[in-house]
Amino acid sequence: MKIDFVSRYKIFVTISLVIILVGLAITIFQGLNLGIDFKGGTVIYVNIGKPYSPDDIRSILSSQGIQATVVQVGEDKQDALIRMRYMENQSEIQKKLIEALKEKYNLSDERFSVDTVGPTIGRDLTRNAILATVISWVFILIYVAIRFEFRSGVAAIVALVHDVLIMVAAAAILRTQINSPFVAAVLTIIGYSINDTIVIFDRVRENQKKYGRSLSWAEIVNKSINESMTRTINTSLTTFLTVTALYVFGVESIKEFSLPILVGIISGTYSTIFIAGPLWVEWNERSERRRVAAAK
Repeated sequence: MKIDFVSRYKIFVTISLVIILVGLAITIFQGLNLGIDFKGGTVIYVNIGKPYSPDDIRSILSSQGIQATVVQVGEDKQDALIRMRYMENQSEIQKKLIEALKEKYNLSDERFSVDTVGPTIGRDLTRNAILATVISWVFILIYVAIRFEFRSGVAAIVALVHDVLIMVAAAAILRTQINSPFVAAVLTIIGYSINDTIVIFDRVRENQKKYGRSLSWAEIVNKSINESMTRTINTSLTTFLTVTALYVFGVESIKEFSLPILVGIISGTYSTIFIAGPLWVEWNERSERRRVAAAK
């Protein structure tokens, strides 16, 4: 079965735009669920060493007027991960909380691990995350432009920007935290997704040499995507199943990394098949129409 991807290009772009706009609307009205990596705060890891109820810890937090999240983690769910947003008198509040937990569960200092991120470090992390993403796009653009052509490079970058926007939109819709693991997942997907896009453009180049002007740009891209689609889907599906296993059986920190990766794999496969190639065709055909119109 041969699918005409190029003629349905606007439908595929519309689907992506709807998801991105829903995520944008949620971001405007509710904001993103930024982790303490970006907003500053403290993560307290407690090895309680016996079964406990997270509601008991939430009661302690509530009694002290602390806004924080509690997640049951570790082997047999006997550890607790407490995330507190940055507050004034952070050290004093943190000390009181630890003392209350020691008294409640009869714990020693060795049972606690505390990581604190200041607001300044959070702003630095935000800037560095954006910088790392943009720099990766620039180097990929240069690489693809040299290996293929400039328009292929731009089409590949548009597909990667699409992937990042879908990941952020999904995080906004699902209210998952945007933190360091999320940034790592975004950079991983940028590197992963470009591989499939390069495979498509490689096949486009081969078919251009093989068929020359006997086929249009749209026919060349449709043929190339159809020829590469099985390989693209199989590769993505294998990776998707592996990461799904990590998400299902992994600890909390692994879940925070693997969930955006799963979204990114779906988005990357979608943009590789439905966005990058058709966009390249659209650009070439518009340039050709302008050239013909100018020549008249």
